[in-house]
Amino acid sequence: MNLIALQSKTTEDFARNLLNLIFHIKNTSKNSLIVAHELVITGYSYDDFEAALEISNQAIQQLIELSTNKIISLTLLTKQGSSFYNTLHIFYNNELIHTQSKHKLFLLSDEGKYFSSGNEDDIKLIEVDGLKIGILICFELRFTELWGKLRGADVILIPSMWGKPRKEHLETLSKALAIANQCYVVVSNSSNEDMANGSGIIDPFGNETRDDAKEVVSTKFDAEQIKKIRRYINMGIK
Repeated sequence: MNLIALQSKTTEDFARNLLNLIFHIKNTSKNSLIVAHELVITGYSYDDFEAALEISNQAIQQLIELSTNKIISLTLLTKQGSSFYNTLHIFYNNELIHTQSKHKLFLLSDEGKYFSSGNEDDIKLIEVDGLKIGILICFELRFTELWGKLRGADVILIPSMWGKPRKEHLETLSKALAIANQCYVVVSNSSNEDMANGSGIIDPFGNETRDDAKEVVSTKFDAEQIKKIRRYINMGIK
C-alpha cells in the first residue's frame, strides 16, 4: 500500500480546489491511502458557510466514485440542524465508510464561534480492509491523552491547517506520536502562505518522509516495520 499526504493550497475558488483534489486522487495508484489537509476544498470560509456547505455536499458523491481500490480521507464542512461541524470523511471502494467531527476546536482561530465540537467517543480505531486506522484532526494532535485512544493503530491520519509559527510543534508532535504508538503517522497540512507545510509520513521507528516543496508526499506502508518495533521494544501494544 502507498501512504500519501497531499500538501496543497486552498484558494477562495472552491470549484478549483475540488478539481485540484480530484486531479491528485486520480493520479495516485491503486491500493493507496490518501490524506488531504483539513477543509481542503473550502478552507474555513466563515463568511460563506452556505456555499462551502453546498460544494462539500457535492464533493461527497464524486469522492465515493473515486475511491475504487483507494482509501481517501479528508475533512468537509457539515451541518446538523443549525450547527456546523468540521467532519472527517473516509471513502473506500465506492462507499463512505466513516465520519467523525473535530472534537478539540482551535480557539485562537475562532473555531469555537463558528463550529460545534464533535463527540470525543468518535476518536477511536476503525478497521478498513484489515488496516487499523486512527484519526486526529489538527489541534487534537496536541492532546496526548487522545493518543492512548489510538493505541494499536497501524496508521494514524492527521489532516491539518497548522500555522507557520508553530511548524516545529507539528513536526515534533507527529514524530513523537509515531514513536509512542509504534505505528505510521500520515500528516497532511496546507501549503498556504501562512501555513506550516510539514506534510509527510513517519514510520514506527520515527523515520520521516517530508518535503515542503512537493504537493504529494508518499512512501510505502510496511506492516513488518510495525511488528519489528513492537517486538524490539515491547510496550504491550498489539
